[in-house]
Amino acid sequence: GGHLERSHTNAYASALRQHVRRGLGMSELVDRLLVSALIEARSGERFGLLAAHADEPELRRFYGALVASEEGHYRAFLDLATLLPSGREPVEVRWDELLDVEAATIQSLPPGPAMHSGDGA
Repeated sequence: GGHLERSHTNAYASALRQHVRRGLGMSELVDRLLVSALIEARSGERFGLLAAHADEPELRRFYGALVASEEGHYRAFLDLATLLPSGREPVEVRWDELLDVEAATIQSLPPGPAMHSGDGA
């Protein structure tokens, strides 16, 4: 889908989305949900680091709330994927594959700051 694809300037999110099995129905949906879960999980980790190192108590609470929010999004995407008719086992296998893809993606990207790696959708 040409016009339905979103443009992402974040190299991490864009690289992960290149591994979505497009045009394959349920497999594409599973991949989109799992890639979104990865993005949300990593965003939560970054907010957790900010919370741990913030000097101001208000900032610590703010970032802590964002951690909880991102964790909720991450879990929701994973749960949705496992509720699809394809079942839990193929989702778990694909999750492991995408974790390997993510590790290789992270190693291939130049280091640099990033707060939210895409929009999670």
